[in-house]
Amino acid sequence: MKTSALGRIVLPADTHERRDTMTGTEQAVTGERADLLETLAKHRYFLRYTVRDLTDEQATQRTTVSELSLGGLIKHVTLTEQQWINFILEGPSAMGDWEENSLEDWSAGFHMLTGETLAGLLEGYEQVARRTDELVRTLPDLDLSHPLPEAPWFEPGARWSARRVLLHVIAETAQHAGHADIIRESLDGAKTMG
Repeated sequence: MKTSALGRIVLPADTHERRDTMTGTEQAVTGERADLLETLAKHRYFLRYTVRDLTDEQATQRTTVSELSLGGLIKHVTLTEQQWINFILEGPSAMGDWEENSLEDWSAGFHMLTGETLAGLLEGYEQVARRTDELVRTLPDLDLSHPLPEAPWFEPGARWSARRVLLHVIAETAQHAGHADIIRESLDGAKTMG
C-alpha cells in the first residue's frame, strides 16, 4: 500500500485491457466498462485493505454488536459476487432456490469456518475478481438480462441486466468495505482513511 505525502491512500493504477480474439493484441477497455472496472477495483481495494496484517484469529473476531467479522465479510462478498456473476452467465438458476437454502448455509457464508484462513479467503476473492473483470471486458452486451429468481426480496417479474448486476456488486462491495472499516477500527484502531 502506498500513501501520499499527506498520508492519504494512493490506489494502485489499474489498467483495464482485454485481448482481442482476432488479433491477439491487448486493447484498453474504455467508457462505461472502464468506469465499472475502476469503481469495483477501488471498493475491493478498500475492503481488502481492512484485513492488512491480521492473523486468522483476528479476522474471526467480532468487535461490534454485529455478528460480522472481517474474514466473514471477505467470504460473504466473495460468495455474493460469484453468485451474481453466475446469474449474468446462467440466469436465475444460478441463484438457487431460496426456500431450499437453509439458514445455516446462509449464515456460514458470513463466518470463517474451521480450516478456513484469511489468506485462503483473499485468494478466493482474487479469483472471483479476475473472473468478474474478464466478464466485464468481454461480455458482448451489458444489456443482456435475465428474470430475477422468485424470492420475497425481489419484485415479481423483474429482470436485471448485466449492467444492473454489476452496479449491485459494486454497491454490495462498497457497503461491506464500510462495515469492515468500522470492525477493523474497533479491533485495533487501524483506519482505512484519516
